[in-house]
Amino acid sequence: MELPPREQLEITVLGPAEVPSPLHTSRAAFANEDARVLLSSDTRDMQETLAGGGELPSFEHAGPRRRIFFHPERTTGAIVTCGGLCPGLNDVVRAITLTLHHHYRVPRVLGFRYGFAGLAPDTEHAPIELTPQVVNRIHEDGGTILGSSRGPQPPEAMADTLERLGVSILFAVGGDGTMHGALALQQELARREAPIAVVCVPKTIDNDLPWIERSFGFTTAVEEARKAVMAAHVEATGAWNGVGIVKLMGRQSGFIAAHATLATADVNFCLVPEHPFELEGPAGLYAAVERRLDERHHAVIVVAEGAGQDMLQDSEHAERDPSGNIVLKDVGTFLRDGIKKHFAAAGKEVTVKYIDPSYMIRSLPANSLDSEFCLILGQHAVHAGMSGRTGLLIGRWNGHSVHVPLTLGVSERRRLPESAWLRVLETTGQPPLVCSAS
Repeated sequence: MELPPREQLEITVLGPAEVPSPLHTSRAAFANEDARVLLSSDTRDMQETLAGGGELPSFEHAGPRRRIFFHPERTTGAIVTCGGLCPGLNDVVRAITLTLHHHYRVPRVLGFRYGFAGLAPDTEHAPIELTPQVVNRIHEDGGTILGSSRGPQPPEAMADTLERLGVSILFAVGGDGTMHGALALQQELARREAPIAVVCVPKTIDNDLPWIERSFGFTTAVEEARKAVMAAHVEATGAWNGVGIVKLMGRQSGFIAAHATLATADVNFCLVPEHPFELEGPAGLYAAVERRLDERHHAVIVVAEGAGQDMLQDSEHAERDPSGNIVLKDVGTFLRDGIKKHFAAAGKEVTVKYIDPSYMIRSLPANSLDSEFCLILGQHAVHAGMSGRTGLLIGRWNGHSVHVPLTLGVSERRRLPESAWLRVLETTGQPPLVCSAS
């Protein structure tokens, strides 16, 4: 990703922070306003920027501030969860609620129901009041206590709802579509000069938001995907010329497929959206699988849901969901049927087992690593909101929690780096010509 200029990294603040923080902590625990996190850890980038007289691009540190913008006793927080389900949603809701109540003594926290639809003026679902008692054990369950939905709402209508209910800070938890909606809402609030902060916690199980090292739910997804891959390997080795196919999440980026492959070392072919592949011909997937079966009599294929879509549909005329995403065709069943047909034509025996654990993975509670990460994200989101910062998301970069402007968060999709793809090729041993460079 190209390094943005320093001016694109500044965070909008609603006004001067004049209220002493109520947090009972040491002075060292507060964020240092003078310290920043460099975007690039490569000395070549630093030397090039400094040689040109420029300022090194850097993110603002996340964390509590000594002085805040909002008076806690007059503050109302609100939370909305949007998009597809993901492990850790309830953890984030709980972390935000408890941090507002216990650490800032905010008297009122609302939970909007079923995504941005809950902010529509004609919604059938009134917001619920979130208290420590309400969120006490929700982190033990998958999904989200608030419900979710896809699709935008007019920013003017959402702003009206926030003003009518006296909301001071809206915490939006969601992926790319949520970030676009939150940015439009923040811009509408700025146009009205309304002192309402919009802070996002990025949620994408695919791990594909830019300038975010890892999003919550990803480690849980890889952990559970690994179990599906192991099951496919058992099925494949249990039959003569057995083929196990596992389809995993990953619309435009193959992080889950790649890391599940690396975590098991039982995968022979990994297919991701970043690297187009051929099916037919001597360098195609079918021929490679046939050679593998001739030698070892079993094979495991992991495919990300967004891989091979160019063979399944024309993207320009494809159906789209309420969030504007292309409705993907099922590449898993496509490969399953294609491999069966190929071997039938060749007169060779094959047994194909197909596993799609996607919805099982999405609905799980977070594992311990993700639960801890969700707590950190939720706490930092509250610190940012109470300080009057707006139009940002909380992320992890170069080992630090940082504030990322929403404009950067929606600028592009994060893709599987070439270094990770090389490790996949080395682990699977799949022929490089099966997947051409994109």
